[in-house]
Amino acid sequence: MRILHTADWHLGKIVNGVHMTEDQAYVLEQFFELIKEYSPDVVIIAGDIYDRSIPPKEAVELLDQTFTRLIKNFDIPILVISGNHDSPDRLQFGSQLFRNQQLYIESRFELPIEQLTFTDEAGPVHFYLIPYFEPADVQNIFPEQQIDSHQEAMEAVIDSITETINRKERHVCIAHAFLAGGMESDSEHRLSMIGGSPYIDVNVFNAFDYVALGHLHQPQKIKTDHIQYSGSLLKYSFSEANQKKSITVIDINDKGEIEYQRIPLQPKRDMRVIKGYFDQLLNSSRYPASEDYLHIRLLDDGQLLDPISQLRKKFPNILRLEKVLKQSDRSLDQLERVKQRKRLSEIELFEAFYQEMTDERLSDKRKTIVNQVIDQLTKEERGQ
Repeated sequence: MRILHTADWHLGKIVNGVHMTEDQAYVLEQFFELIKEYSPDVVIIAGDIYDRSIPPKEAVELLDQTFTRLIKNFDIPILVISGNHDSPDRLQFGSQLFRNQQLYIESRFELPIEQLTFTDEAGPVHFYLIPYFEPADVQNIFPEQQIDSHQEAMEAVIDSITETINRKERHVCIAHAFLAGGMESDSEHRLSMIGGSPYIDVNVFNAFDYVALGHLHQPQKIKTDHIQYSGSLLKYSFSEANQKKSITVIDINDKGEIEYQRIPLQPKRDMRVIKGYFDQLLNSSRYPASEDYLHIRLLDDGQLLDPISQLRKKFPNILRLEKVLKQSDRSLDQLERVKQRKRLSEIELFEAFYQEMTDERLSDKRKTIVNQVIDQLTKEERGQ
């Protein structure tokens, strides 16, 4: 059986004030061409279809056009789950009607986990659709267990699946999660860490022949070939400038063994970081004119008069202009502190802020209240 695996479309994404809808529509045309060329038996979209819970009209229209073309032009099952950016209720709209056309959307977390079965010449392949969830969602279903982290929550969910499966048949898991060992970038929204870590150990998924993941934007496997992030359709931050975006094609044989290939996607405008002196950038052939999205790092020491206006005549899509200065030891220390803070959870960031402002530690009582507020805001952001 052949599977085409994609994820993290983030329709409606805005990068440095620029709406990415035109670029997303451009690369989705390649998605359709790949379906024609590789003739998959199943297409998987593993979450974060939209970039936010209330997407702009243009993003909704693009998804509507995409789903309509998939249904009209291809007689293959399309399996979709929600990610942490999606509103479960909005994405679920019309899903029962779509099932008659082989478009299966699972965005609301509930047990039993959705299982869909399709067959090839070797027999059945079972697909399990696990939409994004918070640990509290799983705790509500298993009140007898203490579930505080994404690890504990996923273990409970996977146990509910594997206790009944036939190990002699083939099984594919679709999930939106952060596996330990995965390489992240700046454009991924931090998963909730209220009460515990967002990371999930790869061994939780040992029972599956293939695990199609969404959330991390860099295409990558986690320890083994059968556990893969397909990555995002486009680069959504300059931290992804060196990544190669792609769609993953998986072939599963009759024994459950897989082979995979990453099919590269070509953006309408690349996202790049370039570095040089102002005069060289303007006049040297080393820096050809480009409509790519650019982060330009200027090496000049002296004062420059309105450099961005002049540079935009040659590079109209400059999204960031930075003057590179020699770093003092103090500045390097500050940079390291910034990097450390990026790894903190919301409550840890608030605790650090509170201590800086009051010179006191946040009490346990106040920490509980702040945790509740963060949890409520997270739910509201997802439209729950």
